[in-house]
Amino acid sequence: MAIVTFSAPSLDKDITVYAVAGDNKTLLGVAKQHGIAIPCQCQDGECGSCLVKVTVLGDKAPLAVHLTDKEKLTLSVNGKLTKAHLENAETNDLPPPYRLACQYIVRGEDILVEFSGEPGVEIDLRR
Repeated sequence: MAIVTFSAPSLDKDITVYAVAGDNKTLLGVAKQHGIAIPCQCQDGECGSCLVKVTVLGDKAPLAVHLTDKEKLTLSVNGKLTKAHLENAETNDLPPPYRLACQYIVRGEDILVEFSGEPGVEIDLRR
């Protein structure tokens, strides 16, 4: 079971929920299930409106992260997936900081999901 904490300026406070690893729910699906409004338009990985920053919490190394082709393209076009991030994801199984909530499948790791509350607008990585 994964613990997922959602954080956004649009939320009154951070919201922590449990997600069952392996049930193939995306972050967007988990958020909707718990009434958390992550902006989304196409829900298919093409628009980038559900851009989130995902941070793995705890001491465990991140699990292998699969980026869909749509996610690679959308994040690259929006300047959120650098060549180094892509190489790290594909060769070292290290996740990039930005993901699309509609494409990210929740695994068994505890994560912090930060989003601005505005479609396609990033959370500042410097905080």
